[in-house]
Amino acid sequence: MVGLSLSAKPWRTLRWLVLAPHPDDETLGAGALIAQTAKSGRLAGLVYLTDGSGSHETMPGRSGTLVSSRKREAATAFHRLTGNRNQPPVHLDWQDASPVPPGHPAFDRAARRLTALCRRWQVDALAVTARHEPHCDHEAAAQLAYAVGKRSKGRLVIAEYVVWALPPTSSSHRELRTAPMLRGQRRLALAAHRSQLTVSHGPGFRLPATRRAMPASDILYLRRAS
Repeated sequence: MVGLSLSAKPWRTLRWLVLAPHPDDETLGAGALIAQTAKSGRLAGLVYLTDGSGSHETMPGRSGTLVSSRKREAATAFHRLTGNRNQPPVHLDWQDASPVPPGHPAFDRAARRLTALCRRWQVDALAVTARHEPHCDHEAAAQLAYAVGKRSKGRLVIAEYVVWALPPTSSSHRELRTAPMLRGQRRLALAAHRSQLTVSHGPGFRLPATRRAMPASDILYLRRAS
């Protein structure tokens, strides 16, 4: 697959917004994109779809501590990727692992809010987890991004990134590659997500060691016109 470069025109002139299903997906799938666009002044912001409450078992009505921790972790990771604390991430606060389908009132509200953010922040491109990702929240994030793209009437580029899925094929997508990150920067950002790496919140999800070895660059995937 012959790739495109984010450092070349027209991609380097676009203003990017990243949509991540959960705190840590931004680092795993789009950390290099965030770092490069922040450095060049072309990062509009970061939006999280869910509250991250599904990563650990909690007592009914007691998930607030985990949610608060994950939001703090997200803010720290975003700062380590961008070097900037002036624009914190936006949280849509969908319940983790309980996405609503397109056509549901909550989905439509989120699409309207995200569309408004794109207009306010003058976003040209929206990066999101790939449609074929094997997690329901990742798939829902892609559905939401494409709904926002449809509302923009073709003025918004939708670029997919993978976290758990295999890359899509060249027959369906073009590749867009970022510049490499500074050595250790992505690992430092990931370390902010202590709840996903340690026993700080008790039994629950642990990011596998194989996923903690991350490449220096990201590859974004642009869906070909059908």
